[in-house]
Amino acid sequence: MNTIGLVAFALVGSSKAIREEFDVFGIIIVGLAMAFAGGATRDLLVTRVPLALQSPVEISLGLFGVVLAIVLSVFLSSPDTHPITLVADAIGLAAFATTGAIVATEAGVSAFGVIAIATINAVGGGAFADILLDRSPFILFEDFYASCAVLGGSGYWIVGTVGMTESTAAVMCAVVTVVARFAAVTYNWDLPTVQNIGLLSK
Repeated sequence: MNTIGLVAFALVGSSKAIREEFDVFGIIIVGLAMAFAGGATRDLLVTRVPLALQSPVEISLGLFGVVLAIVLSVFLSSPDTHPITLVADAIGLAAFATTGAIVATEAGVSAFGVIAIATINAVGGGAFADILLDRSPFILFEDFYASCAVLGGSGYWIVGTVGMTESTAAVMCAVVTVVARFAAVTYNWDLPTVQNIGLLSK
């Protein structure tokens, strides 16, 4: 799952940079940022050296995602929105949310910390990539995306609190995140805005 997530996130980030006509260096930076920024932030929050700086294998997976984006851009107009990429993205979201929840639990943080770090690990890379692309992070105003990681992290904490094993909690986090994401894509879920619920006059 982690491998698929790294490749998919690097693919999506690089595809966005290609669409914005970034040069090759820019494409690589945005792709790797989306793949690794969330995990690096997680590691800094629990005071350890980011895993991306320790493992050449992970960097290689990110670069593979970048190359894949460049190749697919020749054949597809929007490889980041292709169904295969969307499935891989959902799996990656679940993998990173689960990894974040596990790391946070081992660090001994609070329930809020577990959910927050799981979410940051899952969506931090995408938010950072959007900043590099000079636009507001999409997780803040469109799509039911970060909420999936929040639900997954919450599921991890709940299962762990009732005394079940870490493996069971990890499976729960991954399943909840993936199912929520697939449902969001299938049914076009969005969180309401203040304007939508009529709290502001037009």
